[in-house]
Amino acid sequence: MSLPHRTGARTGHAPSLAGLAAERASGALLCDAGTVYLRDGQVVHAESPVAPGIEVLLTTGGRLTADSWREAAGRAGGVGRFLVDSGRLSDAELEICHLGALFDAAYFALGHGSGPRGFQRGAAHWLGPVRPVGAVAVERETRRRGKLLAALWPYPQVDTEPVVLRRPDGRAPAVTPRQRAVLALADGVRTPARIARELGRPAFHTLIDIRRLAAAGHVATPRPTRPEHPDRSGPPARYAASAPPAPDRGPGAVVFTDPDIDLLRRLRDALEATL
Repeated sequence: MSLPHRTGARTGHAPSLAGLAAERASGALLCDAGTVYLRDGQVVHAESPVAPGIEVLLTTGGRLTADSWREAAGRAGGVGRFLVDSGRLSDAELEICHLGALFDAAYFALGHGSGPRGFQRGAAHWLGPVRPVGAVAVERETRRRGKLLAALWPYPQVDTEPVVLRRPDGRAPAVTPRQRAVLALADGVRTPARIARELGRPAFHTLIDIRRLAAAGHVATPRPTRPEHPDRSGPPARYAASAPPAPDRGPGAVVFTDPDIDLLRRLRDALEATL
């Protein structure tokens, strides 16, 4: 069921999240890769086309049936409250899932490669109030997540391209059950965002699994679409939130590197020793 995401008039400027928090603004900060909702200067929700929404996490993840969600979805502005009052979720369950979805989407909306492009004053998210989070905490967590991904495997191309399995050489370490579920969907067509949605998992957690799998040699790392220039400022050549799934693409659509595996394993071991 389609739900209203925005109300109110859009302004003609693009303020920062910190500035909106300082003025205790209420509305939607529209970014290149998502939207961050504020109420009285605090972040109350976030969404991104890259990150599965809370409805996906609850239904695909198995906590709610599709029928239960459809019944709640008709109460725009009070969906969360209805789920609790009707006994479908506890307050704690709703809060945990909401915070997970909020930080997941905020990472893509506010992270590197995405920037604010407008503010829709007075806009409110259909979920309704759950638990607000300070803007400083959201920005700090966004930075922390970016550093974590870079430490696991410093090739962000794996975040956006279809996930392609490498031929096992017998030396790659065993995978965890969570990673095995990701590999089962790595068909050279599905992107990380699509895999996260089909599994009903946060997109950032899926990126962690994929970068670890790439570092271990289980999945391939695609070449960048253009050379990177360390001395040039600006967003990278490809960014996760701007690369929609390409269902008509197969493994042959991406050219992959054949890196020095021993060197990469030593790099991986050194990085893991510091975590």
